Amino acid sequence: MTTTQVRATDTTRTLLTCGVVAGPLYLAVGLAQAVTRDGFDLKKHPFSMLSLGEGGWIQITNFVVSGLLFLACAVGVRRVLEGGVGRTWAPLLYGGIGAGLIGGGVFLADPALGFPAGAPSGTPEVISWHSNVHFLAFVLGFGSLVALFFVLARRFRADGERGWMWCSVASAVAFLALGAIGMGVSDFRIVTAAIVVGWGWASAVAWQLGRYATRP
Repeated sequence: MTTTQVRATDTTRTLLTCGVVAGPLYLAVGLAQAVTRDGFDLKKHPFSMLSLGEGGWIQITNFVVSGLLFLACAVGVRRVLEGGVGRTWAPLLYGGIGAGLIGGGVFLADPALGFPAGAPSGTPEVISWHSNVHFLAFVLGFGSLVALFFVLARRFRADGERGWMWCSVASAVAFLALGAIGMGVSDFRIVTAAIVVGWGWASAVAWQLGRYATRP
């Protein structure tokens, strides 16, 4: 292996490590704020609302940094999947997750449900344009994650990684079920559990794909 090839492999592994870090970082920073911000109730307030009010810059930064890490990971995935199933879509979908997170940080949701202090106790009568864009970013990010579950499940099956294939399918089912239940009963603690599953899987898979970077 030439020096250039070693450097390329090291760079690829570094890019994939960004994906390993992204999910746990987002969750750790978000949960730390959820238990320390006055008036925030994880049962009725989504993480997005942590971007509002005094101290909101922390969650905005969390969104943007986590998104940038997923975008870096997308480049690593593009490098390591040189052909076969998922070669095109896997990096694009990792990029979609990253873009969705960045959009969610740049465009804020409207104050509602009593948070932050002084916000209406219910939902706003008129939804702002930036809140609508925030919702579209949410759809992009989590829609990309759902598609990525199944794209990489097919890739792992093609590569004979049946354990990772079933892990991907099971994670997809758990993510969708928890998300649907949480939204259905308006309990964002359950939605947060879905996010833990989703980001945990995305980070674990980035680590697994890092093994591909050292293969002949």
